Amino acid sequence: MTVEERPAARRNRFATALLRPFSSLHGNREFGALLLSNITFFGGMWMLTFVLGWMVFEETGSTVLVAVFTTVRLLPLLLGPISGVISDRMDRRRLLVIACSLAIAAAVALGALAMAGFGSFAVLTAGGLVLGLAHSPSQPARAALVAGKVPADQLSNANALNAMAMNTTLMLGPAVGGLCVSAFGSPTALWIGALWFAASLIALRGVRGGYSAPETPHGSILRMLGDGFQAIVRLPVVPAVLLITVVTNTMIWSIHQGFMPVFGKDMHLDAAGLGLLLTGFGLGGIVGSLVIAALGDFPRKGAVFVCGIAGMSVCWILFALAPTTPIAAVAFIVAGLVSSVFGVLQNTLMLSATPPALQGRAMGLQELAIGAQPIAALVIGAVAQVIGIAMTTVISASLLILFLAVMALVVPTLMRYHGTGDV
Repeated sequence: MTVEERPAARRNRFATALLRPFSSLHGNREFGALLLSNITFFGGMWMLTFVLGWMVFEETGSTVLVAVFTTVRLLPLLLGPISGVISDRMDRRRLLVIACSLAIAAAVALGALAMAGFGSFAVLTAGGLVLGLAHSPSQPARAALVAGKVPADQLSNANALNAMAMNTTLMLGPAVGGLCVSAFGSPTALWIGALWFAASLIALRGVRGGYSAPETPHGSILRMLGDGFQAIVRLPVVPAVLLITVVTNTMIWSIHQGFMPVFGKDMHLDAAGLGLLLTGFGLGGIVGSLVIAALGDFPRKGAVFVCGIAGMSVCWILFALAPTTPIAAVAFIVAGLVSSVFGVLQNTLMLSATPPALQGRAMGLQELAIGAQPIAALVIGAVAQVIGIAMTTVISASLLILFLAVMALVVPTLMRYHGTGDV
């Protein structure tokens, strides 16, 4: 290589390094359209979850009623197995179109009712349920679509970008929601949320047919559900990932989903301040997802999955015990960064270990595992009413760390799993 060629070679290596985290998007317009749809859909969902949670706490002032709202909002997670069967039976893109349309209708109706003075706890909770019906049952189809639009060796990268989309919206959604509540009021914030879903619906125009299995499954929903469950639980690694998903959502994500307004009150933050705090979590998640995307198809994904969740738990303990708001914000940002390991690898491990014809049902079982959140929110709300949300978080995260240590000892296969079908 001549002296003149060296600067150009360095520039090429630098450009390649910058583009490596986005390799699954290269030449893949369908996946790009799907990713854009996910970003805007999740953005609207996180924004409205924040706004409605804020409105419920402002209306009632009760931690327990916030827990009740969160439980109802998350109840559709329990439909995960049925949603997975439907995802394996019909066009997955069509399911996402229906989900976007339902979310638009719910946001517009809630905004109108709140503007007319009918924003009671019951109305807000019913609206949260409808949004949950738009969000949770479509998730198996959304996750399986990612696997169907990229090659197998790009799955980890694609899931990392999808997780980055989630974390981007965790950053933007609550922040925009808090700013809109402060600037325009809650009803208008709900209407602005509807625009996110409209953008998601438009982006889906770039996604073709959403079911790529070799043949359309036949049989009743119940039979497909039973046959799929029997096949999935016999797969290596998958039952362990599902169990870890249940416990992690019980111990940590139920707190994140339902009780951040309570943390905000304890920290003397207004809606905009709490939104910015949640922005830090999303920002950390974006950075973490980019790192995982850049790593590509790395080995021992199972071990990274377990250790990443343990690290996230430690960060939540530090956040809950932080003596000042700036220290808490730093701990929260790091928690978001490490949480990307959970967000990316739970999908990668599940999809890589599952045949394409079962992927919808596998992700439906994962959605059911996430459905532990509603029950956990009630228990955590009751405990937090007595000992406070900070101490409840410390105990919950500590129990999760203990559980992960036991799983690492009991299921060594998971710790050796590479996420490619091989151990």
